[in-house]
Amino acid sequence: MSFSETLVQVRNLSVEFQSGKTRNLAVKGVSFNIGKGETVALVGESGSGKTVSGLSILKLLPYPAASHPSGEIFFKGKNLLVAEEEEMREIRGDQISIIFQEPMTSLNPLHTIGRQVGEVLKLHQGMSDEEASARVLELLQKVGIKDPEKRLGAYPHQLSGGQRQRVMIALALANEPDLLIADEPTTALDVTIQAQILELLKKLSDEMGMAMLLITHDLGIVRKMSNRVYVMRGGEIVENGSTKSVFANPQHEYTQHLLAAEPKGEPPKTDHQAPVVMETENLKVWFPIKKGLLRRTVDHVKAVDGLSLKLRKGQTLGVVGESGSGKTTLGLAILRLISSKGPISYLGKRIDGLTSRQMRPLRKDMQIVFQDPYGALSPRLSVGQIIEEGLLIQEPELQYAERRERVGLALEEVGLEADAQDRYPHEFSGGQRQRIAIARAMVLEPKFVMLDEPTSALDMSVQAQIVDLLRDLQRKRDLTYLFISHDLRVVRALSNEVIVMRAGKVVEEGPAIEVFDNPKNDYTRALIAAALNLEAVDDALVVAD
Repeated sequence: MSFSETLVQVRNLSVEFQSGKTRNLAVKGVSFNIGKGETVALVGESGSGKTVSGLSILKLLPYPAASHPSGEIFFKGKNLLVAEEEEMREIRGDQISIIFQEPMTSLNPLHTIGRQVGEVLKLHQGMSDEEASARVLELLQKVGIKDPEKRLGAYPHQLSGGQRQRVMIALALANEPDLLIADEPTTALDVTIQAQILELLKKLSDEMGMAMLLITHDLGIVRKMSNRVYVMRGGEIVENGSTKSVFANPQHEYTQHLLAAEPKGEPPKTDHQAPVVMETENLKVWFPIKKGLLRRTVDHVKAVDGLSLKLRKGQTLGVVGESGSGKTTLGLAILRLISSKGPISYLGKRIDGLTSRQMRPLRKDMQIVFQDPYGALSPRLSVGQIIEEGLLIQEPELQYAERRERVGLALEEVGLEADAQDRYPHEFSGGQRQRIAIARAMVLEPKFVMLDEPTSALDMSVQAQIVDLLRDLQRKRDLTYLFISHDLRVVRALSNEVIVMRAGKVVEEGPAIEVFDNPKNDYTRALIAAALNLEAVDDALVVAD
């Protein structure tokens, strides 16, 4: 396919943000082109300026706080940066559309799916209610939503993550735009859903002859989807070229760094004789479904349904599966943070019958690191206050100076400076915030740590750093990990044993190397194909949709 005809031409674009007297130049003289029907990728880590560059095309930045000290953006020969707002409203959603990273915050929670997709058709094409409804139905079918007639009246919260992203795609493609800007369109999705969404975008792009600007930090997606790639760092383009040539022979050291950033290394050596730290047998977590005036229980959601496992000292058990498979529920039940049925033992002692007060002394030995380093740390507390909170409860005899010293040592252990405890979470990057969350868990010197998707919100290179940190801490402290994730590349780098969950049950388990190299179950094979090869996955294997 030839992309000789230029659709978008960005020349010497700069973006500056002003807050009070402070000015920050986020994009510095960036230039790139997108041909008709071509897929171009802007790739780089958080803060590189890729999203700001993409949003500038549609003038969606928070003006007047944002400004363009230099630059031109030509679309079909017209400079959009000097276009009036009325003209931009005609272009947005019609000739140029955008898909945002998080569909739950991009869709209006108060409007049905049918109304939201129909709105853009009525606005740009002047369709009647009946015409718009018929077109919405056609679009929902096209993007692969099952039983679309039933979904027209549904609200966003009634759909899965994959379904919501499909609705966003239907919304973006409703008027058959010339250019689609896709800003991290699969980051919040499970690997199998991610593979399906990418296949869908590729197929629709080919069918419609639509150009696409793909903004992402995931090089696996770039390799699969794009014709050309621009690598951004610190607001500048440091390398560009055909995707094939950039991946085969990267010239800039930053591009080489990104390509080498996948989590590597080996998990600790498997020891089947190591003492059992945590154990459960036939564990069940069922949530009642109540209906009627008297709220009688008519059925149950079987989030965890008869699961048994053993976690040994110094070892890592990886738990993988899609959203809704029961992974996090399993971890919370083992930690006695939600009710469950079935024996749970810690160091040979039954803990499933203990009260909250009886569990409190054991909390020091059992810690948790959450998925989102933004939401897991209170913005009102300093880093020192966040980390010392556990010490105040578990070791109240410590004096202020002793606590401060312990907090400083914990921060240094995770690769931060001791005086970082006097700052607040918003002053740190996402990777640094996750290090703070790990320090909060490690300051109490636990024996068992549940890691719930601790790297999924992070850039690839930061993921690799956090994996290396977790491995180092495990080796030094002989820690036991329960590592929950849908990212099989990270699980492979950390886990001795793996269990694969689907709909509350274990569909496959065994040594990590065997499960990854020779999966027995169709569902496991689909997960591995999606995660490691990014190939199309059979819809029948996907739970969420």
